[in-house]
Amino acid sequence: MTRSEENYLKTIFHLGGGNAQSITTNAIAEQMETKPSSVTDMAKKLADKGLVNYVKYQGVSLTDSGIKTALSIIRKHRLWEVFLVKKLDFAWDEVHEVAEQLEHIKSEKLIDKIDELLEFPKYDPHGDPIPTKDGKFMERDEQLLSEMPVNTQGVCVGVKDSSAPFLKFLDKNNIALGHTIKVLEKEDFDQSLHIEMQGKELRISHQIAANLYVKKNN
Repeated sequence: MTRSEENYLKTIFHLGGGNAQSITTNAIAEQMETKPSSVTDMAKKLADKGLVNYVKYQGVSLTDSGIKTALSIIRKHRLWEVFLVKKLDFAWDEVHEVAEQLEHIKSEKLIDKIDELLEFPKYDPHGDPIPTKDGKFMERDEQLLSEMPVNTQGVCVGVKDSSAPFLKFLDKNNIALGHTIKVLEKEDFDQSLHIEMQGKELRISHQIAANLYVKKNN
């Protein structure tokens, strides 16, 4: 498979929420920053390889083989992110672009060895679950911080937005995975939050809260 074909499969997988849901060519084009006609051409190629189902005007969905292939690519990407952070001291806002290149390496033996070296991590540096070799995810009960009721607390376990600017903002404000966050107040006007974390209080916007995943404390 070409790098472009792999990128399309990964994009369709993410847009479909990890299942065989049908995605419009316009949605794929917007995500890939390309023309719908280019998506149609690629969909036909992937359909010929048995990786997607494509019906004109009805969108594109992954076949079982397509889902398996997409999960393999995602597994490589997230393992490389862990490797870059744990073994090469990359910051978590630096690894995505590098992993985008490394995920296309074909050697399954190499990826298995990295998985073993890292002691089979369940999550990447951004809190996203890493698929196992047979395509299974670690289930986790999580919700967005923006949805947490006042006077409840939870542990920050992931980010919805893994862009470098957002991650740098979190670093600047000492917001990190593993920190316990308590919601003290929610503004009716703009849904911004007054929170307590690591013994300090701060205010964050609704946009920030809507991009942080927390696991609620019992």
